[in-house]
Amino acid sequence: MSSERKATLTIPGEAPVQFPILTPTHGNECVDIRALGGNTDRFGYDSGFESTASCKSSITYIDGAKGELLYRGYPIEQLTEHCDFLEVAYLLKNGELPNAEQKASFSATITKNTPVHNQMVNFYHGFRRDAHTMPVMVGVVGALSAFHREAADFSDVEQRSLTIHRIIAKMPTIAAMAYKYTMGHPPVNPRADLDYAANFVYMMFANPAEKFQLNPVLMRAFDRLLILHADHAQDASTSTVRMAGSSGANPFACISAAIACLSGREHGGASEACLAMLQEVGDVRKVAEMISRSKIESDRSKVTGFGLYVYRNFDPRAKLMRRLCTEVLTELGLENDPLFKLAIELDRIALEDPYFVENKLYPNVDFYSGILQKALGLPASMFGCVVAVARTAGWMAQWEEMRADPEYKIARPRQLYVGPVRRDVPAAFARSDL
Repeated sequence: MSSERKATLTIPGEAPVQFPILTPTHGNECVDIRALGGNTDRFGYDSGFESTASCKSSITYIDGAKGELLYRGYPIEQLTEHCDFLEVAYLLKNGELPNAEQKASFSATITKNTPVHNQMVNFYHGFRRDAHTMPVMVGVVGALSAFHREAADFSDVEQRSLTIHRIIAKMPTIAAMAYKYTMGHPPVNPRADLDYAANFVYMMFANPAEKFQLNPVLMRAFDRLLILHADHAQDASTSTVRMAGSSGANPFACISAAIACLSGREHGGASEACLAMLQEVGDVRKVAEMISRSKIESDRSKVTGFGLYVYRNFDPRAKLMRRLCTEVLTELGLENDPLFKLAIELDRIALEDPYFVENKLYPNVDFYSGILQKALGLPASMFGCVVAVARTAGWMAQWEEMRADPEYKIARPRQLYVGPVRRDVPAAFARSDL
């Protein structure tokens, strides 16, 4: 990464100040303004950090103009075609894909750490049965900090790796237990003979009273679903992990904070919102009318699940998710299901409508993800939990990268204060007229 070139900031009446220009492997150059406050007694203002790089990272790269997503340099399309989720999780953590021996060892470690402490079952009973599963996940994952206090010791490399393995392994168990609890069913223990995705599905849907059948087409689709959600650079939840981790917080607490961030409608809750939109429309005949209204500013009934700020092209994950939807719907014979027919029609019209095409409002990953997960039998309340399980691999890779960065320091964003100027507190008797 080169920093030989300089950018010059000129403030009227003051001497010009120069800042290094950093050139990345891919993407936009960055002006290194870390010395801005010290050299000029001023700060940059960037609400939402849309033009600010908060860290250096070698994990995930997004090219919004090209519609490209790379994990450690590998295109997401190739990873979903040739790898399974645990291979991708290994890649995110270690920087390279595993060989056969490394994969076997990593998979065995994950399987060994899949069960949770028996006392953790008690945490679920503190929630209402009708509680949404995302806040349940926030509470239970945060509680892991109390069971694994040694995870707060970041000085030992082996301890850090064990912590990462533990949280990746236990997330499907915790999510499945949250689902079972809301259904009023007893938790199902993980099986050592199943792979990561299949075990997750088994723990959610297995019934002790009957034999559980695993459909290989559906299991492969679910595994790919996890890969597509494994990481997405410095989005809101990943930035939350880094910000919480910068204080030295227990990594389980960092993941809990990230899940809380992910639960928002504009983030991990988007797939659930997309499904709710489809259910509200309800009829294929109303699709054209809804799309027409979405173009009128005074009556903007927005089509949830179309367009994504980071992409100025088709979201590459959406293309793959669309293909998975077709495979799963065909396998299950759901092509004529009213809700799915509605989604397909909305997809078709939006992709052909000049307004959506010109403004590059393509269906995004959340639109197809909701359809796919519903077809797989998941309730809408679990959509965010599935993303959280998948994203944990990326979150922990980002957390470990931050901890190893010699330039890392506790996050402390500045502000542009616009409140009252300094003033004196009036006497009590004088405040009666205020």
